[in-house]
Amino acid sequence: MPNYIMDLRRLVGHRPLLMPAASVILEDGDGRVLLQLRADNGLWCYHGGAVELDEVVEDAARRELWEETGLESESLELLGIYSGPELHFCYPNGDEVSVIDHVYRCRHWHGSLQAQEEEVSRLRWFSWDELPEDLMPSARPALRDWLTLKRRESDSFSK
Repeated sequence: MPNYIMDLRRLVGHRPLLMPAASVILEDGDGRVLLQLRADNGLWCYHGGAVELDEVVEDAARRELWEETGLESESLELLGIYSGPELHFCYPNGDEVSVIDHVYRCRHWHGSLQAQEEEVSRLRWFSWDELPEDLMPSARPALRDWLTLKRRESDSFSK
């Protein structure tokens, strides 16, 4: 598959790019979330990446989930679209991006868990009330919204 962002990088170097992205917050039957420890910066994050030229955003989310975890989504629910200063960051190699992230929630999936060696150091399930402190800053806004949703669901369930 072509890599639109890398093609642009050859032209603009490390200058900031506006980057459309698609991501997935994956839950298991116990309501835990699967996070990945990123190989490039050693921070925890949900699964996602850049949307390729002419790619449907939801298809990009499914592709990124599969590439990074070996799992296939059966259904995706849009959690939200995130942008702004919290999603502006610089990769360890100096590439700078301002991300517009379309984040989906996935509760129905199948497959065998397998981390993508180049990008993912480790995959681990976390309960929604025990997320790691060392989260990637750009993942925090969507995870805050996801936590709010989980707390609401938990309150509704306990009533």
